[in-house]
Amino acid sequence: MVLSDGLLVYLFALVPAVIWGFTPVLDKRGMSYDGTALQASLVVVVVDLSLVVSLLLFRGTAPFAGIDLAIVGLFLFAGATGTALGRLAIFVGVDRVGASINSAVVSARPLFATAFAFGLLGEPVSFSTGVGIVVLVGGLVVLSLAKGGDLSGWETRDLVYPLASGALFAFGNVLRRFGLETGGADVLQAVALNEAGALLVFLGYAAVRGVDGFRSADRRSYGYFAVSGTLTAVALISLFSALALPAGQVAIVESLAATAPLFTTVFVYFLLQDLERVTRGVVTGAMLVVVGTALVTF
Repeated sequence: MVLSDGLLVYLFALVPAVIWGFTPVLDKRGMSYDGTALQASLVVVVVDLSLVVSLLLFRGTAPFAGIDLAIVGLFLFAGATGTALGRLAIFVGVDRVGASINSAVVSARPLFATAFAFGLLGEPVSFSTGVGIVVLVGGLVVLSLAKGGDLSGWETRDLVYPLASGALFAFGNVLRRFGLETGGADVLQAVALNEAGALLVFLGYAAVRGVDGFRSADRRSYGYFAVSGTLTAVALISLFSALALPAGQVAIVESLAATAPLFTTVFVYFLLQDLERVTRGVVTGAMLVVVGTALVTF
């Protein structure tokens, strides 16, 4: 049985939804063991880049032979913006507001993706987008008033971190879709270049500001971030595979991947009760955000 491109897009895009629904739980637990956003970002990118490069070497061919320098630059830039800055913002968000709230707000990224894809790639926008925006914004308001998330409390202004992360991830995915459509790099090569771009940003930061922010006194945090990085490698390969398919429009892939908060809410409820509070408002807000992102797309 041969699956259609459309069905494959759905399957590939749902894999990161489940994985990125779970990794915030690992990240929050790592943060609870004296972990930092910079440390988490670096560990994740080193682990997932190492795994992807290992797969490239295992294929037995020169990993990046024949790739146009413009395509290399495109994916490096996507990694520097959509991955390095976006991932740093997401870890700060997890630390400030909690995994459940952060994941729900980040899932607003299809709104940004739709705007970027329309402006840069000419992808169509449906009439339901306006309704979706209203529902999505309503979900964000409910989340801000839900009194859930991190048990130590948080301020509404802290939502700027997951919102910024969503915008950065969305922008990065538009660039990746363009690069994969243009050709010249396959999925593994694209993921590797993307993560290399992110690593260069963190190395540059360390060279200028020092390495103190990348360290944690509690070694247990590294283990949680390493597992998160391993799962992230799988999620990225699946996400890039969806974007590489002819039917893999950014808005569709983003909206499917943005169902992650539904999984995060369940995982947090069972695994992070000592660190976070899942209220009815959190569940309602997460569902409204997901419904809104679906309307934005479809």
